[in-house]
Amino acid sequence: MTNADLHRDDPAAIRAAREAWERDNVAKVLARFPERRKHFESSSAPQERLYTPLEVGGNGYLEDIGFPGQFPFTRGVQPTMYRGRLWTMRQYAGFGTAEESNQRFKHLIANGQTGLSVAFDLPTQTGYDSDDPMAAGEVGQVGVAVDTLADMETLFSGIPLDKISTSMTINAPASILVAMYLVATEKQGHPRSVATGTSQNDVLKEYVARGTYIFPPKESVRLAANLINFCAVEAPRFNSISVSGYHIREAGSTAAQEIGFAFANAIAYLEECRRQGGDLNQSAQGVSWIFNTHNHFFEEVAKYRALRRLWARLMVERFGITNPNAQMLRTHTQTGGSTLTAQQPKNNIARAAIQALAAVVGGVQSLALSCYDEALALPTEEAQQIALRTQQIIAFESGAADTIDPMAGSYY
Repeated sequence: MTNADLHRDDPAAIRAAREAWERDNVAKVLARFPERRKHFESSSAPQERLYTPLEVGGNGYLEDIGFPGQFPFTRGVQPTMYRGRLWTMRQYAGFGTAEESNQRFKHLIANGQTGLSVAFDLPTQTGYDSDDPMAAGEVGQVGVAVDTLADMETLFSGIPLDKISTSMTINAPASILVAMYLVATEKQGHPRSVATGTSQNDVLKEYVARGTYIFPPKESVRLAANLINFCAVEAPRFNSISVSGYHIREAGSTAAQEIGFAFANAIAYLEECRRQGGDLNQSAQGVSWIFNTHNHFFEEVAKYRALRRLWARLMVERFGITNPNAQMLRTHTQTGGSTLTAQQPKNNIARAAIQALAAVVGGVQSLALSCYDEALALPTEEAQQIALRTQQIIAFESGAADTIDPMAGSYY
């Protein structure tokens, strides 16, 4: 073993070498060619010129990083990740009537989409029937109108609910819409226990970021926890809540604030589930997530890795959860709607592709891309197809799905 081998990872040696590099190399270049900006930063943190082993010296591999599928799940929630099964590709869709949305769903499935994501109109989101005077001018405008069980059956006519996973972006009336969905599953001839999918059911973020709440906060949290505990027993394959950092980020938060607000809301739901007598080792398995992915590629990759580790430790240390399936953070993500521009809208295709790649490299379980024309109107079929094809190119042509957690080991 040489002298160099003895000292190559020594922090003092790295520090001294970096100082010499900055003095002898960087300073000379800066004198001739100043950097593009005085300060570089992401949404949450300053970005240093260079990262070295000094920045990660406090991390222990087994304690902080570990292996995929094992606590603290930093490297992913499944042992083989996308080498075994790709993320669910589900484009957010819904407009007009149940019949029109049903046709759009079938078009997306025919083009290779592997899950559905339902957008409901504002009257449905806030508990109004389409013929209510308060719904005037809003019916079917930003999603599909669902007033009755018959509407729900029409929405999924010809779509086998025992085979396809459905995400429903519904909050205050989530228990009603989930009940309709489970009955629609049964009327197709399947037990409710086989229904797979997610209801958002995250009303606390409505008070923080969106505004489509109906009831006061305390009662809203009680209803959300009722649904979580119910599904844990009656529909165990259905994720009864999708705690949302997405809308908090769209409302202007940083990536770090997105995590903080979403985790605070999730803790409130689990505390209420426990107060109602729910077994968190069972009920917490139904907690899923939706996060936002913006343009800073490396920050977003790091965010998803950090989310899993933080949540797993929180489940153990705060709630004493011992079931590994209840310690995992499984998340859907959608690319950032607020990053889209109405000017030169086709540039949004590149933005969404970069954001989607960050989400995949970060190890998400489900993905939707905001379409290039969404800054102007509801997405066209062409825009939806391009978004889906972007996911497929990442999955089958980029190599990003061929190895697990490819950014691990980066000092940055």
